[in-house]
Amino acid sequence: MSSVAAGALQVTGVALAPLLPGAIQSAKARLQGRRGASPLQPYRVLGRLWRKSTVDPEGTGIVYRAAPALAGACLLLAIALVPLGGRSGDWSLGNDALVLVGLLALARFAVTAAAWDTSNGFALMGAARDLTLAVFGEALLLLALLVAALPARSTDLVAMTGAAAGTGIWGEPAHWCGALAFALVVLVETGRQPVDNPDTHLELTMIHEGPLLEYAGRDLAYLHWVAAARHWVILTLAAQLFLPHPLGFAGGVATLAGGLVALCAALAVTETFQAKMRILRVPSLLTIGSLVALVGVGSWVAGGGS
Repeated sequence: MSSVAAGALQVTGVALAPLLPGAIQSAKARLQGRRGASPLQPYRVLGRLWRKSTVDPEGTGIVYRAAPALAGACLLLAIALVPLGGRSGDWSLGNDALVLVGLLALARFAVTAAAWDTSNGFALMGAARDLTLAVFGEALLLLALLVAALPARSTDLVAMTGAAAGTGIWGEPAHWCGALAFALVVLVETGRQPVDNPDTHLELTMIHEGPLLEYAGRDLAYLHWVAAARHWVILTLAAQLFLPHPLGFAGGVATLAGGLVALCAALAVTETFQAKMRILRVPSLLTIGSLVALVGVGSWVAGGGS
């Protein structure tokens, strides 16, 4: 029954994903003394875009046309792979963390390849920057997941979530190193400050929004949902692998909801008090995160894997 309930919750994650960036933006506006938009604003944007027609720039081909559907399919599978409350629906897909990393990378590659297909200068600039950060960000994601996989002795996300439950794991230095490294993963994978500014619409400074410049209508709605779904996947992983939670399913789901709220609030506070970093310094920041994760692996090995 817990697998059925977890599967149902995973399906609701498809609909709840846009609520996370909406909540972050709303909380950030309140912290900055502004009224801001409602947390439901992303749903209004998706509804407006869905009613508009798509656009095919001259000279584009199958790469441009297939990118939104491919990216959306990758994130749908990613949501199905991530367990909730330590349980997952019986989708016959497995829950391997390395497969999840591959799906996130494939979604990013599809969108950046479409930017190259359009030959738009600003889209190409954003795509090149996104891929540059991905070289460091995906390596950091792998290392942070490796730290979380050590206590479980498996890359299965269900086992990793179970191994991170309780209080015993908080006495391990490796867990703290993994949490610090994954905090940087959250920033780079969700495109938040100081890595990227989600509020900017300036072509010379945007990163994640750059490859979307030539899209409109339903295609753009798909890609906006993909960005929101990436928030859902990464923040859910952060809450279940590196925040306190009990082992049981009901308690795990309840603490997951609280963890998502806490993480959204933390991102809003970070964006309020931290300016965007120069792009040339971001790889150095992610490299430091990778070194922290490697220190976590070394401390686990040196401690005998206890």
